[in-house]
Order: sequence, then structure tokens, then C-alpha cells
Amino acid sequence: MMLRKNLALKLFATVIAATLLVGCNKTRDYKNSSRATGWKMNAKEGGFQYDPKTKEQETGPGLVFVEGGTFTMGRVQDDPMHDWNNSPNQQHVSSFYMDETEVTNIMYLEYLDWLKRVYPPEDPNFKLIYQGALPDTLVWRNRLGYAEMMTENYLRHPGYAEYPVVGVSWIQAVEFAKWRTDRVNELYLENAGYLKRDSHLSDTADANFNTDTYINAPTDTFGGDSDILEGGKRKPKTDAEGNPINVYAKRESGIITPEYRLPTEAEWEYAALGLNELRNYNAIRGRKKYPWSGAYTRSGKRKTKGDQLANFKQGKGDYGGIAGWSDDGADITAKVKSYEPNDFGIYDMAGNVAEWVADVYRPIVDDEFNDFNYYRGNVYSKNEINDDGTVKVVTPEDIVYDTLSNGKIMARNLPGEILQVPVDENETYLRTNFSESDNRNFRDGDKRSSRYYSDSFDENVTNEDAETRKMYNSPDQNVTADSTGTLIRKYDKSNDRTSLINDNVRVYKGGSWRDRAYWIDPAQRRYYPQDMATDYIGFRCAMSRVGSKSKGKNKTRN
Repeated sequence: MMLRKNLALKLFATVIAATLLVGCNKTRDYKNSSRATGWKMNAKEGGFQYDPKTKEQETGPGLVFVEGGTFTMGRVQDDPMHDWNNSPNQQHVSSFYMDETEVTNIMYLEYLDWLKRVYPPEDPNFKLIYQGALPDTLVWRNRLGYAEMMTENYLRHPGYAEYPVVGVSWIQAVEFAKWRTDRVNELYLENAGYLKRDSHLSDTADANFNTDTYINAPTDTFGGDSDILEGGKRKPKTDAEGNPINVYAKRESGIITPEYRLPTEAEWEYAALGLNELRNYNAIRGRKKYPWSGAYTRSGKRKTKGDQLANFKQGKGDYGGIAGWSDDGADITAKVKSYEPNDFGIYDMAGNVAEWVADVYRPIVDDEFNDFNYYRGNVYSKNEINDDGTVKVVTPEDIVYDTLSNGKIMARNLPGEILQVPVDENETYLRTNFSESDNRNFRDGDKRSSRYYSDSFDENVTNEDAETRKMYNSPDQNVTADSTGTLIRKYDKSNDRTSLINDNVRVYKGGSWRDRAYWIDPAQRRYYPQDMATDYIGFRCAMSRVGSKSKGKNKTRN
């Protein structure tokens, strides 16, 4: 009997020891060893370095999280315009982040202040950089209306600081998003101790921070100033021989955030609809007319019954309602957050100002080709490589200026950035997912997108009886400069043009303070030249989500 008890105790002890050993091995393998090779990770002696403690993506300044999902994109209500340029189609959008509000005047003034400080406009070499970023305040003028007060004050007066910026073209909005990306990552790296504290205050034209440059050629950032690049509060790490390691942050560190950018049309419409409460119950075919619940523009709640839920034009000559009664609180734009947010916590997705999105406009949304993160406008590029294999960083002498069709001159790259060039056969050869750099007019309905298109067709043929090979035969007008710098304006007066659509017109979404209620339906879509601005189009930024689709584990619902 005693022998059996001893045997049982020994067996029990063996099982416990084995369990503990397995548990310890699992812990050790997970934290210190590679599950691919078994080699030790993060060893002081060297080898593969990877931080297992990195957290999920941090929500960037000004952003709110939007969990992705499936929704019905396109017009789901009446179509009084009868143009059918966005028939209902089912799309899936990945999780992303969206600005809580439209970009405001004070946010844009911070951008202008940085440009003015880093690229002083009094320097002839940089004068056009600052001028090209300035909003067009003359958009407020009207031949038969008095608006000089807005022309002179709207952008800069403190009374309008928290109002959405207008007079900004699509191109200017894209440049703002690039600048914002760099400034946020500069802050994150300072906080993590990779950069010297307050290094952002030392930015100059030939020594500043750019995210892509820091990732690909960190020693070229800040002009190679080691005092900034290695002067952070982060404790230096060395290998067994005493050589420094992990001096610069990489993508693997999880510190560098994805880029701020304009949202795609699909993302904007999904975020505007605020389908949070419908998604939770898997009601993917919910049909909301506005960002709020219901099909009416006025509140039905007891305390606010009859109040307008957005800033829009209520009727002919009625931009705000009768003073003191039924007033939407604004005649032009309104201060951001003047109205309740939608179910994603995003403000002013209807009314106030319409907003630029990333997409090139086409009447069709080709859901037959793609129904996942739909976007028309991809132009793929890559880093320019020097003969010695290093990336080419733009210098003050390499700035490229672009004369837009309206005569405005803008810098399309800035010192400190990596020069971008179109992808070529090295990236496209034998690929099935893309075959060229510019994909803006891919499958857009014209002959060139057809499988039967012949490259031998001469687009210069003027025979009126010849078959039209280009569906979007838009005016060809531009501005060039002669050898003396005088602008030569080419205005297309041809009567043979059939469309205003080309590869340089962009979609804008959501109604504005100038629009009737019909246009504040998130499904509505219009277009405008990307290099022009108005007093009713603004913008907000978005950012892609890295990692898991949701922030919390979804609970099963019956």
C-alpha cells in the first residue's frame, strides 16, 4: 500500500514538473526566442532585435477611430438630378482614423507659420513655397454681393480660428497632410527619446525632419546633425563589442505613425453615415439618409425639437433661418462642433463645408473590379536612387515648382524629402495587380480602358467623323511661362469639348453652407478641379489603421 502511495506521489511530482517546464519553455520561447529558428532575440551579443512590448497603433492628434465594415455605398434615396453617377453598391472598408472635425483656420495657420519660419518668403529662393500654400481668400468675393469682411478676416481673425479653412485647393490639402505627418512623427520621436527635445524648433530649410527620409536615410535628417539625432533622452544601447545599436527608430519600433492623408470617397461616406449602431447588429444594408438617425434635417428630441441638425442653405435667400427662431446658427460657415457628432463621434459630416476626398472623379464606381477599400487615383512612385545606392534627398537647389492651370505656382517637393519618380518595369514586369504607374483612368469606360484598344490610334486625328476614342474629352487649358517669366495663359475655347471630366478633377463630398438639403446626403458626390478652390469646400484628414480591425473584442449578440 505504501509503495503505491509513493509511486503515485512520484508520478504526480513528475507531471507537475513537466507542466512547469513546458510553461517556462513557452514563456521563454515567446519572449526571448524566435518561433521560426529558435535563435535568441534581442540578445546583447547581437542578432535579431525586436521589441515584443510594442503596443497597438496610437490614435494621432485630432483623430477618432472608425471601425471598418461592409456598407451600401452610393445613392439610396431619390435621385432628382437623374444623373445616376453613384448607383448603390456594396463595399467593404478597412478600419481607419478620421479627423474629429474639419481642418480649421488655426490648424492651417500653424502650417503657414512653419513654412514661413523654415522657408522665409523674403528669401527669393523660397518665396513661392509660402505663396503657394496660402489659401485663396478672394473666393469670398461675389460680383453682386459684399464680402470684403470675409476676404480680409476669415483666415486670420481670432473670431474665425475654429472655423473650417476654405479657399484651399485639393493639391494644397494634400501638401498640408504631408506636413502634418512629419510634424506628428517628429513629436513622437522626441517623446520616445530618439530626437533631442524641442528639435522641431530648430527646423531650417536645409536641416529639417521628414518621415520617409528618417526611415530610409536617418543620417540625412536634420542635415545630419548628430546632436539632434542622438541627443534624445533615450538611454543608448550597445552590443557585446560596445557598438551602438537601435540608434534610430524604424517601422518595427511602432513609434512612427502611418501618414495623414485625405480620406478616400468610400471611407468618407462610410464615416459620414455613422453606421456604428447598425454594424453592431450586423445590419449591413441599413439605409440612413443623413449622418444622424432619421430622414429629416430637424431634431425630433423634446428639448431641441425643430432645431436644424446641420449648417446648410434652407431655401432661396435663406442661409440660416429667421433670427431668433428656426435658426441654424450660421449664415456662412459655423464653428466646428456646433452640432452633435454622429455615432462615430465625428462632427459636421453634413453641412458647414463640403470636403475634398482623395478620389479622381468618374461617374461610375467600378465595384465589379474591386469592392474592398475602393479608390480611384493611384499613381505609384518610388524613391530616386543615386549611383552609389543611396536615396536622393531634395536640396534647396532641387525644388520642383509646378505652374497650375489657374496660374498659381506651387512647390511639389521640399528640401529634406526623398525625390519621388514613377515606378517602371522593375516593379511592373509580369505583375497581375498593376502594370503601370498612373492608374487614374483604369477601367473608366473610355476606349483606352477597353481590351480592344489599339495603341496605333492617333489621338491627333481631327476628322470629325472619326470615332471618339476618349470618353472624357475635357477642355485643355494651362498656364506656362516664357524665358522672361511672363505667364502665357492658354484658355480652351473649343466648341468640340464633350465633358469637364479629366484626370485632374477630384471628388468632394457633403453639402455646405451654400447647398440645399439635397446635397448633405453623404451619398451625393460632385467634382471640382484639383488646383482650384472655393468658399464652400474644406477638408479633413484620415489615417489608415495598422493591426487589428477593432480596438476591443466584439461580444456575441443574440
